[in-house]
Amino acid sequence: MVSHCNPPSAIRHPPSLMPPFLLWIFALLMLIFGVAVVINRNPVASALSLVVSFLGLAALFMSLDAYFIGIIQVLVYAGAVMVLFLFIIMLLDLRAEERRRVNWLALSGGIAVALALLLQIFYVIAHLKSAHQTFPPLPRSTFDDVRSVGLLLFGNYNLPFQIIAVLVLVATIGVVLLSKREPR
Repeated sequence: MVSHCNPPSAIRHPPSLMPPFLLWIFALLMLIFGVAVVINRNPVASALSLVVSFLGLAALFMSLDAYFIGIIQVLVYAGAVMVLFLFIIMLLDLRAEERRRVNWLALSGGIAVALALLLQIFYVIAHLKSAHQTFPPLPRSTFDDVRSVGLLLFGNYNLPFQIIAVLVLVATIGVVLLSKREPR
């Protein structure tokens, strides 16, 4: 009797999960640089911290087998949005920004509100029964996400997609013209 086995290359292995220490590293990286976005006084350093935070978030999406969302996170947010942020930073007067003083009352109030929110989150997690259970594994996708998004985007939403492209082009031209204007 001949056995009809699949060759070793055709055997599907279950998806490998990200090791827990990498998950914690990427989560802490994202949170630390997210805080650095808010704390940094220099807008350029804040924008670069935002890029690193976006990259950590993309790595977390990749660990959930959401490769399309992870790649879009890098391309759209870390790429295109950060280019627009850098255009805006070019228009800022960085010397006036450095002379600005810290409002200690607002800073302490913001820290107090953030700590109260953190304590509430921990309280809810500690008393929520479903928070102590592990999530069931996600079902494997049987269709191509990228193909379906592309067909939907260029099929049903072709006109809004082209309108947004023209608006982004006009905004980019406006930013370039405003940045080249001589100060009065």
